[in-house]
Amino acid sequence: MFSDLYDVIDFNPALINPNVHTMTLPTFELQTINHQPQALETYQDQVLLVVNVASRCGFTNQYKGLQALYEQYNEQGFSVLGFPCNQFGSQESGDEASIQAFCETNYHVTFPMFAKVDVNGNEADPFFKWLKSSKPGILGTEAIKWNFTKFLLGRDGQVIKRYGSNDAPASIAADIEDALLK
Repeated sequence: MFSDLYDVIDFNPALINPNVHTMTLPTFELQTINHQPQALETYQDQVLLVVNVASRCGFTNQYKGLQALYEQYNEQGFSVLGFPCNQFGSQESGDEASIQAFCETNYHVTFPMFAKVDVNGNEADPFFKWLKSSKPGILGTEAIKWNFTKFLLGRDGQVIKRYGSNDAPASIAADIEDALLK
């Protein structure tokens, strides 16, 4: 119900933190799915595909495509970063241990997974506030509409492009290849 509000309200993170637009990838420290601190500077000089994911979503099968991209391009300096989110229809209600087990068992996920985050609203993770402000969606709205929204970041740590839930991972391959060449 409340996630529908984000389709109408255009959240502007700069109103809460005016420095959000000047942040860069190394600025962020997050928690891995095992609750270990992880500075995103670890991924500096890599091409990244950041995805908010869920285990009980109509798009959950995209884990397979995300893993395929990771396996295909990882040795060239590419990584997928998965961020479980329970803001859309409570489709990720489990704890991190159950999420990790689900991903490994059902989709053989080996790409980095992080602790569950909010991607919209006042409690949105600062990393997602930055991503959304860097590449707003259709008609300039910043709110993420559903699970499996994707952000492609270049080696310079800047957001290149934003993709919706309907964009299959395989359809992003050409953009990843272009980013890897830069």
